[in-house]
Amino acid sequence: MGDMLLTHEPVLRLSVFLGVLVGMMLWELAAPRRRLEIPRVLRWTNNLALVAMDTALLRLTFPVLAVGVGVLAQDKGFGLFNMVELPGALAFCAGILLLDLAIYLQHVLFHAVPALWRLHRMHHADLDFDVTTGLRFHPLEILLSMGIKLAVVAALGLSPVTVLVFEILLNATALFNHSNIRLSPSVDRWLRLVLVTPDMHRVHHSVDPRETNSNYGFSVPWWDRLLGTYVAQPALGHESMQIGIEQFREPADLRLDRMLIQPLIGPASGHALDVSGEHRDGSRD
Repeated sequence: MGDMLLTHEPVLRLSVFLGVLVGMMLWELAAPRRRLEIPRVLRWTNNLALVAMDTALLRLTFPVLAVGVGVLAQDKGFGLFNMVELPGALAFCAGILLLDLAIYLQHVLFHAVPALWRLHRMHHADLDFDVTTGLRFHPLEILLSMGIKLAVVAALGLSPVTVLVFEILLNATALFNHSNIRLSPSVDRWLRLVLVTPDMHRVHHSVDPRETNSNYGFSVPWWDRLLGTYVAQPALGHESMQIGIEQFREPADLRLDRMLIQPLIGPASGHALDVSGEHRDGSRD
């Protein structure tokens, strides 16, 4: 089974990505959670162009990506999971959870360090919140994130199948929880016990810094709940909350060329450790 997954890796990745992306787009059109303020053609074309650029840059920069490091770890026997005997199913589940925790901690780091926040804030500067927001990351952040992921995979000695399944799941859940879809309150309440829902992650894209710096999880909600970064609902409610950050509020800021230079513009305000300015009134639930 594992060999089959690795053999068909490119087709599997692309099929899941396109399937979830198109599915979420259609769901957003059929049952939107919020009314979008910016024309889709402006946001979608630039956000999709950015993910194409990010993908090409990764392929050009790294000769071996995360699954390749997993293959090397397995062949050479380095990393924690190659030194500790664990049943296959337990090693697989533990590897998935540890990778997810690493992504959570990396996300916290990118909100806490001003230089990293300059890169990551481009993701938050989208003026609407829909499935394409989940694809909107600065190329330099993508490169740094991949470097961190390679180091984690190598240190843990994760199998290539574990890495592949995790990356596919992470990509799919990121598209899901950034989508502008309507779920009933009861479904959302139960689902967010095991999965980050769009309503949970939308709080993270609030213009209020106290809400921006919360709900860091991309797939499971457990790290936010355990480590005290969970906020149940936005103070102003989902329909009334403002999406984005204070510094970039013009539709022109959504163009690809403007997005790429955002790290160089203005102060790095709004990050998790920023105490220089007054935050908006709001409350955590």
